[in-house]
Amino acid sequence: MDIQTAKQSARKWLRRSIWIALAGLLLFSTGYYFYRTYTISEGTRSGTLFKISKKGVVFKTYEGQLHLAGSMMISQQSTWDFSAKNASVYEKLQHFEGKPVRCHYRQKVDAFPWQGDTDYIVYDVEAVE
Repeated sequence: MDIQTAKQSARKWLRRSIWIALAGLLLFSTGYYFYRTYTISEGTRSGTLFKISKKGVVFKTYEGQLHLAGSMMISQQSTWDFSAKNASVYEKLQHFEGKPVRCHYRQKVDAFPWQGDTDYIVYDVEAVE
């Protein structure tokens, strides 16, 4: 075996290894993305919206708190922290601040930082009479 065939063999092995590594990375990244954005529950929560804000250092997200219906005092157990999906939902929520609302949400397994501080992502809101 001469030096030329050894170089070709090494080059071929290296190319194959790089392609396998890239395919593995792509497969892992796709699986990780679907894991982090998978919805484990979906539903509604009702109460009085008492806080909505845009916050964040690197990722600006829309965060809010709802005082759940049926509880008399505001405590850690009677408040529900959530994140709004986008600016249009945030603007709708601003109009309902201090009023009774019903929030439609999806709970993610583990939301990405740019989706919000919580795993509860509100995608729609409506006033409750």
